[in-house]
Amino acid sequence: MKQVTILALAAGLAALLTSCNKDSNAGYYSVHDYALLSQYLNLPPTPPEFGPQVGAAGASSSILPVNSDMATLGKVLFYDKKLSKDGKIACASCHRQEFAFGDNTALSKGVFDRSGDRNAIALMSVPSISTFYGTNLTDPNAKRFFWDNRAPTAPAQCRMSLTDPKEMDMDMAEIVKIVEAQPYYEPLFRMAYTDSEVTEDRVTNAISAFVNSIGSLNSRFDQAVKDAHFENSFDVNYQDLPMFTPEENLGKQIYMSNCAKCHSYNQITPSLDVSNGTLIPLHQASNGLDEHPVDLGVGAISLYAGHKGTFKVPLLRNIARSAPYMHDGRFSTLEEVVEHYNSGIQPHENLHHLLKDADGTPIRLNLLQQEKAALVAFLRTLTDESILADERYANPFR
Repeated sequence: MKQVTILALAAGLAALLTSCNKDSNAGYYSVHDYALLSQYLNLPPTPPEFGPQVGAAGASSSILPVNSDMATLGKVLFYDKKLSKDGKIACASCHRQEFAFGDNTALSKGVFDRSGDRNAIALMSVPSISTFYGTNLTDPNAKRFFWDNRAPTAPAQCRMSLTDPKEMDMDMAEIVKIVEAQPYYEPLFRMAYTDSEVTEDRVTNAISAFVNSIGSLNSRFDQAVKDAHFENSFDVNYQDLPMFTPEENLGKQIYMSNCAKCHSYNQITPSLDVSNGTLIPLHQASNGLDEHPVDLGVGAISLYAGHKGTFKVPLLRNIARSAPYMHDGRFSTLEEVVEHYNSGIQPHENLHHLLKDADGTPIRLNLLQQEKAALVAFLRTLTDESILADERYANPFR
């Protein structure tokens, strides 16, 4: 009788521990799976809700939901250096959280210290990757990836970076084998896809899910616009923000008058291109960096003369954290960027019409030193400190 009681108590205790563990993990990972994952990864028991915090600047309607299991798997793949030829480079090597998921070197380095051709674009320059870029290629509003817009979707961009000899230099079949060989991927694939099969598309789709979750909506600019309670969203263009200093408001005025037509008034929606009588987002432009550029940008992909020397026009969220600047990282500071537009625009044949005077010569802003400093002060208000240190997006490897 005593033995039966002891066995019953043991069984009850085991059931209780299993139940407690399941409850604490919200039904996600089994005891075995979580113990296995914890050997390699610093993951919470329950996947967090990914995606930028909603509410700032009235952008909630534009944020798409993110599958937490897919994004968790994608996060591990994004940070895994085993997916490169020399085992030293991950997606996160050139897209670092502390630099707004950009790079702090002019030309990003790939495997075997190979230098790339361009600076890595800061992923946190937009409010939401998934909503700003999109994947509907029949929609003229859909943004493409890379400085030269050569990738139509996030999975296509992932595949190109993984296989580029100057980036990770892998074959997708090699990546599948490497992922299959790592014990921590089996439970993550099972949670994301219901089974643990590893395929090329599953790898790129999972990385894309994590990348698509990256965004920023909680800068001082966002908070100031929200607290101002404007009746009309266009009021931000010409009314001072009470939260801002006089210098920041002066910088905002200068930005709205000279920069916003290309780089967005609210840092949520892209500016519209009206150069050809159209009203579609400004996909690419020449900003007059060189009169005779060696890198032809979008033109090298499209082979259209009107695209020669043009590049993606980014939003400027977190720009103070994503130096150096331009597609080739030629400018080290925001002050240098401002001076380019103030006095250094070159007469490129495809120079955007907003950067030319009536006679076709490059404009000169001719800002005073105080005004240039004010513009830089405003650009610094676009930094979202909260997501730069958000654990949801941090390196998961122990």
